[in-house]
Amino acid sequence: MKAWVLSKNGIENLSFLELETPKPGPEQVLLKVKAVGLNPIDSMVVDMIPVSSPKVPGAEFAGEVYEVGEKVKNFKKGDRVTVYNRYFDGTCKYCINGDQMLCDNGYILGVMSNGGMAEYAVVDAKNLFNLPDSVDFLVGASLPVAAITSYNAIMRANLKKGETIVVLGAGGNTGMFALQLSKEIGANVIAVSNKFWLKDFGADYIFDFDSVLDKVKDITKGAMADVVINSLGEKFWDIGYSLLGKKGRLVSFGTENGSTAKIDISQLYSKELSIIGSTGGSIEQFSELVKNSANLKVRVWKKFGLEELKEAFEANKDNKKQGRVMLSF
Repeated sequence: MKAWVLSKNGIENLSFLELETPKPGPEQVLLKVKAVGLNPIDSMVVDMIPVSSPKVPGAEFAGEVYEVGEKVKNFKKGDRVTVYNRYFDGTCKYCINGDQMLCDNGYILGVMSNGGMAEYAVVDAKNLFNLPDSVDFLVGASLPVAAITSYNAIMRANLKKGETIVVLGAGGNTGMFALQLSKEIGANVIAVSNKFWLKDFGADYIFDFDSVLDKVKDITKGAMADVVINSLGEKFWDIGYSLLGKKGRLVSFGTENGSTAKIDISQLYSKELSIIGSTGGSIEQFSELVKNSANLKVRVWKKFGLEELKEAFEANKDNKKQGRVMLSF
């Protein structure tokens, strides 16, 4: 099979190689990869995270079952599947409590193990979920990171029907799903972006960073937002914090623009604010997400073949991109 192999940090150390197609273990499945979504985590793997041994990157992917291990009974060749992309042992206190994304011995596929940037990938059967027939592979390959990250953030914020949510960086990978999932709940959805196509993804209003504070004051008659999602990090922390009304919840899961922030403690206690960290999502949440994915959609800005991975990484650096960068093959 053809696969991209990272030998050490640096995109120049990504090599497109012919490898022996792996065999699945007794409780594993060999997946024929159909689509891969590029994420900040993939860039971190290539550029920053120490490489202890050569590996195939790719944290977010979907495909067809090609071969099953002898103990696998719930999948067959040709099944269309998406991948819960976190290894978990199932025995630590977090797994027992249903928080597999926090597993003491867990890791993300494509970070500490081989991922999906290859023609075939071996995955534990417990990590696979059948895609509804109406869901294409590009959406299927957006569920394991982009969609589940937003889903968990919204669940942790306990967003309710009729509440107002502001999504910072709404045009990004996670943002477009945060909008859709919030709209399904029945929230009033405000996208902070300059991408007006987000109206088609559930945004009731679209404002830029310069005007959003005044606009939210007007819309809510001074009550401000119930929930703010910040996937961007430090640079936009202050504006996100300022948008919160009484009992407001700020959910953070990204540090693309810095990882250090200051907090006005007087606002924290006087308005009884909550600051919530969120990462990935549980396997139960992923199952729910997949079952209800028929109405989800993804905007793809540029699509590349497997052999064009380096060009895809270069395109993914564009901070004005109008949708996702994905591999499809």
